[in-house]
Amino acid sequence: MRLDRELNRAELEAFAAELDGLRQAVVADLGEADARYIRRVRSVVRLCCWSGRALLMLGWFPPTWLLGTLLLGLGKILENMELGHNVMHGQYDWMNDPQLSGRDYEWDIVGPADFWRHTHNHMHHTWTNVIGMDDDVGYGVVRLFPEQRWKPFYRWQPLWVTLQALLFQYAVAIQHLRLDQWFKGRIGSDEVRPLARQFGAKLLRQWGKDYLLFPLLALLLGANALAVLAGNALANLLRNLWTFLVIFCGHFTERAAVFSKESVVGESRGRWYLRQLRGSSNLQGGKLLHILTGNLSHQIEHHLFPDLPARRYAELAPRVREIAARYGQVYNTGRLSSQFFSVLRRIWIYRLPPASSGQ
Repeated sequence: MRLDRELNRAELEAFAAELDGLRQAVVADLGEADARYIRRVRSVVRLCCWSGRALLMLGWFPPTWLLGTLLLGLGKILENMELGHNVMHGQYDWMNDPQLSGRDYEWDIVGPADFWRHTHNHMHHTWTNVIGMDDDVGYGVVRLFPEQRWKPFYRWQPLWVTLQALLFQYAVAIQHLRLDQWFKGRIGSDEVRPLARQFGAKLLRQWGKDYLLFPLLALLLGANALAVLAGNALANLLRNLWTFLVIFCGHFTERAAVFSKESVVGESRGRWYLRQLRGSSNLQGGKLLHILTGNLSHQIEHHLFPDLPARRYAELAPRVREIAARYGQVYNTGRLSSQFFSVLRRIWIYRLPPASSGQ
């Protein structure tokens, strides 16, 4: 339960000014160290993926197959979280590197990057945790807050969430198709069809690479194609599960808040900052955890400053926490295990209608 103090207009203006000042200080300091870091991440991604794929060519021999799968999975996680997600936020546009352009980057999952740039960068980050405006609140299949209207299929949401975790890259991809609106007749087939074609083309490219090209290459080299196929499938599964874990623990913990459409009418800069703070959850851990999460372990700082290089969030976090404390705001942070447990608790409790779940 959150116990944030409400801020008056003057306090909101001062709150926004302090956070704007933090942002401007980082922008003024961006330089070679940031560029070197993201290029190093890109090199590590390539090294992990290609060395993993090479080891998978050695067949089912347990040490090499397992190591190859883990390296490929690690490369996919880093590409998804620390490279692709952050680059597509425009965090490195100031470098003027075409390969690190937020508008042009295409990542290694089945969802087209253009879909993500709209549903995530625009819709989610603009309307974070606003029910009816941010589709990430439950992704349309999960009830995680008492403010969400209960529907009968929520009774089975532990099953829906499990499937979503296993197939997370597909759940993210089809979100942009707005199939729920199509089924309800609110949008027409002419609007959905070109998006479905774009999704289908990206899906075929990803499947063709992981489940056709490299297994065929294994056959040509006299290697075990099935071992390569299985390694690719498991690497994608590991990436799906990790991404699901990070995203849900960053948004749907016990102390994360949601908001009504009415509450954001005429929203000021300070009120927007406040909503990002109240709707986000951080994860405590070491440097490795931060890198593997794409620094979304600092979800609060990411929601406050989505276009700043994520490697800077760790240095911003103590200052954001201190500002939040001075303004009487909860800074929601905790260990990965405790944050995930609170997410699971929400999933279990809010599967039931209000009277049954004790609301």
